[in-house]
Amino acid sequence: MQLKNATAIITGGASGLGEATARLFLKQGANVAVLDLNEVLGQKLESEFPGRLKFVKTDVSGETEVQNAIDKILSLFGSFKIVVNCAGIAPARKIVGKTDGIYGPHALDVFEKTIKINLTGTFNVMRLAAFAMEKNQPNDEGERGVIINTASISAYDGQMGQVAYAASKGGIVSMTLPVARDLAKSGIRVMAIAPGLFETPLMLGLPEDARISLGQQIPFPSRLGRPSEYALLAKSIVENPMLNGEVIRLDGAIRMAPR
Repeated sequence: MQLKNATAIITGGASGLGEATARLFLKQGANVAVLDLNEVLGQKLESEFPGRLKFVKTDVSGETEVQNAIDKILSLFGSFKIVVNCAGIAPARKIVGKTDGIYGPHALDVFEKTIKINLTGTFNVMRLAAFAMEKNQPNDEGERGVIINTASISAYDGQMGQVAYAASKGGIVSMTLPVARDLAKSGIRVMAIAPGLFETPLMLGLPEDARISLGQQIPFPSRLGRPSEYALLAKSIVENPMLNGEVIRLDGAIRMAPR
């Protein structure tokens, strides 16, 4: 699958890993549709790439919202062949512990919201996008599309306070192979990237000494990952037709400690 002249949907594409991926794909000649809730950043990005990037305010967990966004993208670009799911949240809560000074069990609504956005949202975009991509004309390799989801090393090495996040990302890991098998007959590949510690907006909110300390835990390179490195892997997945049904750790060989 080639990026040049293709259209890609990127959820969570207004910042962080998604924005870096959008910028690289645009540089490679693709058109991009960014599905995000951040109107300020999304519209700023759209104004930077007029005619080639379309921002659509979208809650990925909403069936009607995602379908409306897909319909808008199809009417604007005619088709899309690539989906990169980066939208997500990462609350920190222990299953029993203090929240706002009050000791008690993990709030159920926080867990449900994390699953709804990270896991259900990813599934929702996948199912609706795949249905649309099945109508694409196959290329010489028989490909009609590529879907790349964002898991996390927390799916394998979840730390204290990451129970909701780890559960949501573990679900994304577990979906990868069966969805790839489901869509094989349609020529749609499905992959997942499991990033380690990256310079996302969440990490950039930490003090500099904390970021340096976290980076030093990574065997090599001993620094936080750059969003551009996530984007490079996403590009490689799009371009390599044999990559299918697998989760790739992108983590500098780190294995997270309990805390």
